[in-house]
Amino acid sequence: MELLFPLLLVALLVPMFLGVRRQKREAAKVTDMQETLKAGDQVITTSGLYGTVVDLDDTTVDLEIAEEVVTTWLRAAIREVRVETTVADEADADTIAVDAPAADTNGAHVADTNGANVADAVEESAAQTETRLTKD
Repeated sequence: MELLFPLLLVALLVPMFLGVRRQKREAAKVTDMQETLKAGDQVITTSGLYGTVVDLDDTTVDLEIAEEVVTTWLRAAIREVRVETTVADEADADTIAVDAPAADTNGAHVADTNGANVADAVEESAAQTETRLTKD
């Protein structure tokens, strides 16, 4: 009975200690990412805004969020740097999509809300998007 209290304290403190260490490690990764930002990086902010880094200083980052639209953000607001896909990566992804149709965890073929195959989806051009979005 005398060992129950110290054992209970250890059982509660060890997971808490390990959780704090994991949080510190994750915070260090985010801080390192924010410090290594450079002009041209495509980033996502903590509020979900996509942008491209145009200019940097010690505490702020200027992001281009649309053509000729630049906003200033705190460095701490940058959540992640987007990984750019190259033409070769896209070609590999197209090959994979054609060779192996999309399937859910049960192996069923996946279709979008219109019934079209997800693997057959093709990205539309800017002109097609503009035509689709303009009112008749």
